[in-house]
Amino acid sequence: MKIEKSIRFLMDFFLCVSAASAKFRLLPSLLLMRFFSSLVFLLAIASFTVAQTGPPLKIDRKSLVSRHDVINTRFDTLGSVSVGNGEFAFTVDATGLQTFPDYYKDAVPLGTQSQWGWHAVPNPANYKLSEVYNTIDQHGRKVPYTFSIKGAGRQEAVSNYFRENPHRLHLGMIGFDLKKADGSAVKMTDLRSIRQTLDLWKGEIRSHFEVDNQPVDVVTICHPSQDMVAVQVRSPLVSTGQLQVTLRFPYGATDWEGIPDFSKPTRHTTRLRPTTANAVVMERQLDTTRYTAALAWIGKATVREVKAHEFALTPDKSATTFSFTCRFTSGPTPAKTGQATFATTQQANQTHWYSFWTTGGAVDLSGSTDPRAKELERRIVLSQYLTKIQCSGSIPPQETGLTYNSWYGKPHLEMHWWHAAHFPLWNRPALLEKSLGWYNVARPGAADLAQRQGFNGVRWQKMVDEVGNESPSPIGPFLIWQQPHFIYFAELSYRNRHDQKTLNAYKDLVFATADFMASYAWLDPQKGKYILGKGMIPAQERFKYASTYNPPFELAYWWWGLTTAQQWRERLGMPRNAEWDKVLAGLSPFPAQDGLYLAAESAPDSYTNPEFMTDHPAVLGAYGYMPKTPSLDVPTMNRTFDKIMTVWNWESTWGWDYPLVAMTAARLGKPDKAIDALLMPVTKNTFLHNGHNYQRNNLRIYLPGNGGLLTAVAMMCAGWDNGPGTLSPGFPKNGKWVVRWENLAKMP
Repeated sequence: MKIEKSIRFLMDFFLCVSAASAKFRLLPSLLLMRFFSSLVFLLAIASFTVAQTGPPLKIDRKSLVSRHDVINTRFDTLGSVSVGNGEFAFTVDATGLQTFPDYYKDAVPLGTQSQWGWHAVPNPANYKLSEVYNTIDQHGRKVPYTFSIKGAGRQEAVSNYFRENPHRLHLGMIGFDLKKADGSAVKMTDLRSIRQTLDLWKGEIRSHFEVDNQPVDVVTICHPSQDMVAVQVRSPLVSTGQLQVTLRFPYGATDWEGIPDFSKPTRHTTRLRPTTANAVVMERQLDTTRYTAALAWIGKATVREVKAHEFALTPDKSATTFSFTCRFTSGPTPAKTGQATFATTQQANQTHWYSFWTTGGAVDLSGSTDPRAKELERRIVLSQYLTKIQCSGSIPPQETGLTYNSWYGKPHLEMHWWHAAHFPLWNRPALLEKSLGWYNVARPGAADLAQRQGFNGVRWQKMVDEVGNESPSPIGPFLIWQQPHFIYFAELSYRNRHDQKTLNAYKDLVFATADFMASYAWLDPQKGKYILGKGMIPAQERFKYASTYNPPFELAYWWWGLTTAQQWRERLGMPRNAEWDKVLAGLSPFPAQDGLYLAAESAPDSYTNPEFMTDHPAVLGAYGYMPKTPSLDVPTMNRTFDKIMTVWNWESTWGWDYPLVAMTAARLGKPDKAIDALLMPVTKNTFLHNGHNYQRNNLRIYLPGNGGLLTAVAMMCAGWDNGPGTLSPGFPKNGKWVVRWENLAKMP
């Protein structure tokens, strides 16, 4: 800033002298020389400063990515690795296939999942979701919410049915059937010399192991645009007949995490249909769900039915190498024959991943001396890979992506921001935009929900199925912080593209989202202010819906969302919406007490009640996740941050809380605290060997933690609107951090 002022002073001085010289036809040569030398010097400094807001040297991206390849030398229940494309993912054990699934079922399971693969058990009792609508009093109106009801006979059964159904389906288990030379089955403990590499740069898994001192080498890849896994096997065991591939198909599982159910063979059908000499189709039907698995191979092989829903692919003994592909397709129509081979899939996959790694953002911390830098860089690289294959599909992802089920496989829309908001910040906007069209699919249900409750526009649901149907819950229906997400997504897309096409693509949903927000805010006639709540639960899910109102994060998000929606109207040449402006002008200020922001205006005991110092420290989101809004007082937020860092029960927090804290620390000018938050040594901030964010015994991976990390790091590198404008403002300037980055965008 001082340099810019000096340059402006010299330029103004030069103009004055030029005017004088024009009048008197005189300019002393010495003065002229000194002027230009000073100007050149300052311009050089300014150029250097500007250059340093980006990377000073081009990053060797292949080296950056490849030094974090995942390498397994044993069977590790938390170390399974996946290939995928955002619509489909396939997770394997150390053999490169799903050979020993039982060993992994209580850790990071070996799943085969897609965005379209859903199943519901029959509903002979004709349960209806409307049976669990329960009304609450909300500012003098009876408003129906979709409750999860316990201990109430039929209503409990209805609640359970619609929470469990539909559920995401495990499409099929593909593994090796290995035999020793004596014909006995190979056990997991019989494998030797295990070495498996997840090659991030190529997006493929290479697995090596030995059976009876004979090597087996496997390459596993996913087609970049089809729901297909492709596998190549090289081993003497092929020619001795000791190796074949098995395919097993389970029934849909209604338990919380969807463990594949092989115990109900009579509840579903699998019909084998040969199509060519080198291909078969397995036609699947589970109640009303139908799909196919098309298996194709190169060379001679046979496929036979071992028993119901289990098939064996046996390669001919004439070679030591064979390859196959298995493509899963939704619907009753059999998959087309002539599908891509392993070789063509491998080439397409490598091209795809080369483009991914070379065109998006990159962060290189290798020059840093802080001992935590290597681990942070590892998390950054692996999180890019994992969110690409798990969170970039056409439907908002579930919290465990396409690896295995959590909450019955259903997406949580308040988590969509943490899964995917980073994509535009890392110069990959298309990976977010793939799922934005889904909101049009969910819109009828969201509009019906808003209308049923007496509000305008669309009220975005919380826990949903693949088409946006709401699930019963004691908490979810009362959350509101997912509501402005769509406006945030649309704005990120526009900031990246700055075109009329983007405005036209998303304007209707932006405006309908804002219409609900304005109508949801209630004008308190006594205070003359608009209130959020009662009848809501904030992002910090520790408060009762009946009494909670005005949490600061939601207030900030409401103000930002409505303001941004108005900007969209102005960009489109439309007048401002008068109702939105009323709410903006009268929105309640952030509640504060004793110089600290409260978790909610209804919670004056925010820092004395132990329960209220657990779960998400969401109050920090009012300045971190959110930019500065009119209600924010920075010194008050500073004190609030310091208080939370001192008193919070961090073991009760979740994987996205640490990026949340880091973003607030960065905006407050506390970059050392931002790093501390990202690498806080607590259980739910554990990043496993394979890059997944571990949470607890029944939630071993948690992709919002990965996506949140990438969002925070992009912000810490590229900064934010009206930020300090310094190089990587979210990283400490203590000489221990050398941060090089490319192709990152500022946060709002």
